[in-house]
Amino acid sequence: QLQLVESGGGFVQPGGSLRLSCAASGFTLDDYAIGWFRQAPGKEREGVSCVSKSGPSTNYADSVKGRFTISRDNAQNTVYLQMNSLKPEDTAVYYCAARSRRFPYYRGNICRTTAEYDYWGQGTQVTVSS
Repeated sequence: QLQLVESGGGFVQPGGSLRLSCAASGFTLDDYAIGWFRQAPGKEREGVSCVSKSGPSTNYADSVKGRFTISRDNAQNTVYLQMNSLKPEDTAVYYCAARSRRFPYYRGNICRTTAEYDYWGQGTQVTVSS
């Protein structure tokens, strides 16, 4: 059974850092493009970042560019989202998602679109507050 499990969320003060992990079981993660998404209360789920199967191509939402870094360790079957300089507006449940088909490119927001992904984790809560 294909399963994605997020971890690493928590409570942090503004300016702090967290590293989220997305671990896969039941399949090999390097066969999949991975996206990170988040959903704040009362808002739609939005794409934060994505990474290609082999890792060289990445994409970020403007709101997190320069603060968040996506990376993958295929040997550990895990994808990470390093979040620095966190702001209260980053508060949300964060989800990772997997897609087996290749994206044609990593420009724009195609790889940060929820409908493009096949498998989803259950999410991990991130709260940024003083």
